[in-house]
Amino acid sequence: MNFQPLSLHKTRFQAGKPTPYGIFDVSGRLLLARGHQFESSEQLEKLIEREATVDVREFDDPARKIANARRDQLPAYWDESMGEVGRLLRASPTSDFTQSLDQASKPLLALIERDPDLAILQAVRTEAVDGGPTSYASRHAVHTATAACLAATRLGWSAQQRQCVLRTALTMNIAMAELQNKLVTQVSPVTPLQRAEIESHPERSAAMLEMAGVTDSDWLEAVRQHHEEHDGSGYPRRPVKINEVAQLIHSADCFTAKLSPRLKRPPMLADAAARLQYQCAKGDALTAALIKEFGLYPPGCTVRLKSGEVGMVMKRGDSANTPLVAVLTDRQGHLRIDPARRDTAKAEFGIAAVVPLAGLKVRVGLEKLIQAVPD
Repeated sequence: MNFQPLSLHKTRFQAGKPTPYGIFDVSGRLLLARGHQFESSEQLEKLIEREATVDVREFDDPARKIANARRDQLPAYWDESMGEVGRLLRASPTSDFTQSLDQASKPLLALIERDPDLAILQAVRTEAVDGGPTSYASRHAVHTATAACLAATRLGWSAQQRQCVLRTALTMNIAMAELQNKLVTQVSPVTPLQRAEIESHPERSAAMLEMAGVTDSDWLEAVRQHHEEHDGSGYPRRPVKINEVAQLIHSADCFTAKLSPRLKRPPMLADAAARLQYQCAKGDALTAALIKEFGLYPPGCTVRLKSGEVGMVMKRGDSANTPLVAVLTDRQGHLRIDPARRDTAKAEFGIAAVVPLAGLKVRVGLEKLIQAVPD
C-alpha cells in the first residue's frame, strides 16, 4: 500500500456523505472502511490529529481519467474540480496547505491542458449571481487561474512560473472571500470599512499563507502585489517594480471579473471586455498574451451570425475572429431542436455581433453543445 496523510486529502471527505476511500492509522491498520459516514467535520479533524492515512492507490488518477474522457464528459469533471478547490479555499488554511492546494488543483490543471477551449468557456459563460453551489469567490479564483495559466503557457513561461501563477490566482483573495461573496449581490456603494478591507486584503492573504506554512517567496510576493499598478495607482504598497506573476494575475483577475455578473450590473460582452482590458493595459505584453489566448470571440460567448442564427462559441478557429459555433436558433430566429455546428470562417456564417446570453430564451446543456462541435 502507498499511504499518505489524511490531511493532504481531507477535501475529498465531506460531513454527511459516505467516505469514498478507507482510512488507516499511521501503521496501516484499517480504522474506517470505505462508505463510513462522518456526522461532522470535527470527526475528520480528530482522525487527522491522530495522523490517520489513506491509501492513494484507491484514488483514480484524475489526470489520466480526464485525458481519456470524451469531450462531452469534461463538464462533469469541471464541476467536480471546482467543488474540490472551493472546499479547500473555504476552509481555514492549515500547516499542510501547500500540499493540499497542489493536490486539489491537479484535476484543474489536467482540464486546462486537456481542452483549453472548454477551459476558456468555463470563465466566459457566466452564471447567475447566485448560480451553483460554488461561491463566487471560489469560481472567480478558478476562472482567474485558468486565464492566467493559459496566458503563461502562451508566453512560454517555465513550469515553476506556471505553478506560481496557479497558486497565486487561487489564493490571492483568501483573506476577503466572505466579502467578495457579499459584494457580488450588494447594490449599495462600498462602505469605508469594506474599502479598508479590500485595500488590505493582499497583505492579509499573504500573512494567512505564511501562517499556514507557505515559504515560497515568489508566491507570497505575487499575492501581496496582485493589485499594484505601474503608475502607482494600485495598492497596498505601490512598489517601483512589480512582480511579473502579479502583473499577469492582475490582468486575468480584472478581465474575468468583467465577464461576471453582479446584482447591480450585467456581465460585459466578451469582445467589449477584451478591448477595454487591452486599452487599460496600454498594450502591455502580458495582457496582450491573455487577450490573444482568448480571442475576440472566445468560447462561451453568445453570437449572432450573418445568417441570422444565434449560438454559442465552442472552439477557437484558425484566426481570432473565426471560431466554431453551436447555433441554437435557425435563420428565422426559431429555436432548434438540436444545436448545429457552424464554421464562422465561411462568409455566410460570419459573426455579426456578440449578444447577451440572457437574451436567449433557451438553455441547452453544455454536453449537448459540445456534441454539436466535437473534437
